[in-house]
Amino acid sequence: MAITQAPSSVPRGLVTAKLNFSHPPPPGVKAFNWVDKAPEGQPKQNLIQDSRLVPITDIRGRESEFTLDKDAFQVISGVPVSAEESASGSDFTDDASIAANYYPEVEKLLLDNIPGSSRVVIFDHTVRRADPNAPRTAVQQVHIDQTAYSAELRVRRHLGDDADALLKGRYRIINVWRPLNKNPVESMPLAVASSSSLQEQDVIPVEHRILGGYHGQTAAIAYNPNQRWYYWSGMTGDERLLLECFDSEALKEGSGVAGGRVPHTAFDDPRTRADAEGRESIEVRTLVFGP
Repeated sequence: MAITQAPSSVPRGLVTAKLNFSHPPPPGVKAFNWVDKAPEGQPKQNLIQDSRLVPITDIRGRESEFTLDKDAFQVISGVPVSAEESASGSDFTDDASIAANYYPEVEKLLLDNIPGSSRVVIFDHTVRRADPNAPRTAVQQVHIDQTAYSAELRVRRHLGDDADALLKGRYRIINVWRPLNKNPVESMPLAVASSSSLQEQDVIPVEHRILGGYHGQTAAIAYNPNQRWYYWSGMTGDERLLLECFDSEALKEGSGVAGGRVPHTAFDDPRTRADAEGRESIEVRTLVFGP
């Protein structure tokens, strides 16, 4: 799917756009979100949205400046066409086919591109479609998928008897994000904030509630003018964006890891033409162990 020349209609360069942050709840009140239906008489969530106009810098041409340890995001270019896009695959329409064809490619990609990584465990994926009636669409709310609390829960949930030993070493949660469009992305690109510009006070833990099931934790983000926001204009199918949601090394003073958690959100670029193709994408969520 390598595309050597993008259409001139692809928005490029610095843009100011609306991002949806969250107001912290009152002192002593836990932020929560019911994943599906809330119990009768309860609200689905209790956060209040805080929309702000934010400058977002295009990293196109500066890709090598951004690293997982400094920014909690990193980009990879020139990825071969996936077997999932071949005649033997489903073109990302069937979950079992995605797991059989695309998961092994994601595992290899991470092992090849994260120095010292020794084991990758993929625990789920989400396909987002442009159709507003699709089960999953682009999320226009600034968030982080995991917290330190939920990252440990993930290790224990998916690694069983190996969990205690693995938790003594370095463990990370990294999402591998790519567009599914046949042409460069024009609409609803993904914005990311450098982890090194995020302050602890900006992070709002949110209890992720599921009726009768797994209770995890995500994080909403409060606006802070010191946050530095970026996007990668015109992403194509041979490009990957690594989103680091948690890195255990970031909890250790002097480790050199600047936070290890990347706030991100889809955003509506005001320069996008009215008839632009809707963005479609897949993110694969992984646990990465080592070094």
